[in-house]
Amino acid sequence: MSRRVFAATAAVAIMTAVLLLVLARGTGPTSFLSFVAIAEAAGGQGAQASSSDAKSRVGAKPWTPPRTPWGHPDLQGVWDYRTITPLERPSALSGKQFLTDEEAAIFEREENRRQNRDLIEPAKGGLQYPPGGVVPYNEFWYDRGNLVVESKRTSLIVDPPDGRLPPLTPEGQKRADASAAEERETQLGRPRAESYEDRPLSERCILSAGTLPILPGPYNNNVQLIQTAGYVAILNEMIHEHRLVPLDGRPHLAQNIRQWLGDSRGHWEGDTLVVDTTNFSPKFDFRGAGPSLHVVERFTRVAADTLQYEFTVDDPTIWTRSWTAVIPMKKSSELIYEYACHEGNFALKNVLTGARALEKRLNR
Repeated sequence: MSRRVFAATAAVAIMTAVLLLVLARGTGPTSFLSFVAIAEAAGGQGAQASSSDAKSRVGAKPWTPPRTPWGHPDLQGVWDYRTITPLERPSALSGKQFLTDEEAAIFEREENRRQNRDLIEPAKGGLQYPPGGVVPYNEFWYDRGNLVVESKRTSLIVDPPDGRLPPLTPEGQKRADASAAEERETQLGRPRAESYEDRPLSERCILSAGTLPILPGPYNNNVQLIQTAGYVAILNEMIHEHRLVPLDGRPHLAQNIRQWLGDSRGHWEGDTLVVDTTNFSPKFDFRGAGPSLHVVERFTRVAADTLQYEFTVDDPTIWTRSWTAVIPMKKSSELIYEYACHEGNFALKNVLTGARALEKRLNR
């Protein structure tokens, strides 16, 4: 939150516009090699927790969360979920569930360097940028977090046990391939832009890719929870999206009623808030999943400054099984301000203008 971004456009939109205008006028080195040796040296201890993690669990004392006046655990406040821990376990760390303190320090140093946009040469490419592409923002704007999670787990995914996404179905693979091809064309300045509706929801400032389920992104990694006896409001900082979750046991909406963020229903299981969401819009896209997506979130305050966020994703049209991730969120004393990204922003106009200019250039 120390570098809150108020830019009126999404990073992808700016990158696309720049590429198109340039063209109208006429994967980088891995940082995990050092961890291959670490993982191999770990041998049979690869799946064990670090000593510091084990000690913290042994010495932990029971903690009772504060309560609201009506008796529910108090989850209210702004929660920061920045981390450099990846969603999936890197292949170089296969079989290694936790890092030691020394390994974590090395990983943080190497990964922060790998993701530093100021060190990427556009001609050579790096991260998701192909050779010849454009890196839209410099490092100043990023606030992705620079530390691994406190447990030093090597992935946010905890199930499957290998820390990796489950295999894709044939339909899921088809969608993944199509998405990758379209992303590459966009990066190289050849986006699908016959209409503004061809552009992604995040680029149009309608919905962030990390809103539901909540996942760390380049910046604005904060969420605010507000409670009443009958509702919980969940406000994402990124593209200022919010959900009002009823807690009165009402059923989900009829299947023919679809919403951008689906239909959320909440209930308490002990001290854990459980939010069940279905009925996503066909235009919603989470790694290829949409109308058949089912997300179950679990919010548990495990310490005065820590909210454990766990989510399980299921879409039998995309993955061969469900999968679960855990993200520890840290209490923040800062405020959330509206992210100034609105549909119809000037970058979207530039994307379409650049696409038309490129068409004229190619038809000469």
